[in-house]
Amino acid sequence: MTAPVLSTPAFSLFPQWLPVAAAQPAMSAPWWQWIASTDSLTARLMAAGEPGTFRVRLLRQTIGLPQRDEALALGIAPRRYAWLREVALCVDETPWVVARSVAPLHQLQGKGLGKLGERSLGSWLFQQPDLVRGPLEATATPPRFTHQQPGLSANSLWGRRSVFEHGGLSLLVQEYFLSTMADALGLPSR
Repeated sequence: MTAPVLSTPAFSLFPQWLPVAAAQPAMSAPWWQWIASTDSLTARLMAAGEPGTFRVRLLRQTIGLPQRDEALALGIAPRRYAWLREVALCVDETPWVVARSVAPLHQLQGKGLGKLGERSLGSWLFQQPDLVRGPLEATATPPRFTHQQPGLSANSLWGRRSVFEHGGLSLLVQEYFLSTMADALGLPSR
């Protein structure tokens, strides 16, 4: 007898990250344009949210242990400390995207990431001339880090992630698109 397969992502121990092309059949064309884009998400949100005001709200920045799937994506040991940064990307103070970035501590020296504050990571990343972006992955599983944020309802429709490489730094960037963004832009539920 085989065990039943649970199709609901809420029952997964870890998010189910798929290569973005494998997730495309489950995604509408408007969402595909957001999930598969490789340009700056900050710039895209600013343009889509006009005439609203774009803002990065820093939720948490700390040294801590990455999630197991994050460590695997970065190729580091799961119990190795890393730099963790969690933000909400807001238009008119309404979160449209929540993001979590993870980088190995031993690669951070001289990069200045700890001083970003409420500046977008994308504004720093896309200025690096040797930046290489790894393959995009997508998930329909909600973010696990937002439950620690009081007053932040993170009803996520899609998430994406990729590893950026720059000058010896590997940086995992995970972005979760919220229903508030879908509602504001008239995007379909999937």
